[in-house]
Amino acid sequence: MTDGKVARGTLAVYPGSFDPPTNGHLDVIERTARVFDMLVVAIVVNPQKRAPMFSLDERVSMLKRCVEPFRNVRVEHFTGLLADYVRAAGAEVIVKGLRVVSDFESEMSAALMNRALSEVDTFFLMSDQKYSFVSSSLVKEVFFLGGDVAALVPHPVLSLMAEKRTTLQRR
Repeated sequence: MTDGKVARGTLAVYPGSFDPPTNGHLDVIERTARVFDMLVVAIVVNPQKRAPMFSLDERVSMLKRCVEPFRNVRVEHFTGLLADYVRAAGAEVIVKGLRVVSDFESEMSAALMNRALSEVDTFFLMSDQKYSFVSSSLVKEVFFLGGDVAALVPHPVLSLMAEKRTTLQRR
């Protein structure tokens, strides 16, 4: 270890749909950015998933605003296999945030597959306990049912969610 960093010169990729980005995601981004020299937050475009709440452009824009304070974080997007993306990007590690034990159970097989396909290891980071119950899908559900999610999402995300709700209510 040098200069307080675990891995000097290491490019890490933090993939996800980020629909919407939550404070749990930002917690993982902030802590991971302290460990690795460069972090790419990579938005997965998965045509097999149901339609996202936010367009790809909206998710990219929200995340870029949220990661502005971090000099070593950039936002990208990709389609296809994560293993292909990390290999093409020259990444040395994949980052996955884990909230609960069931996250590990589902992520472990994906990590093993990604390792087999790309020879890139996965770095698992436990979420801060205050975010252990926060998921994008739960945030959306609570928000659209009238609940207060201000403590669960960054301000730029909350603003766009409010705009979306207003637009949907007009229809």
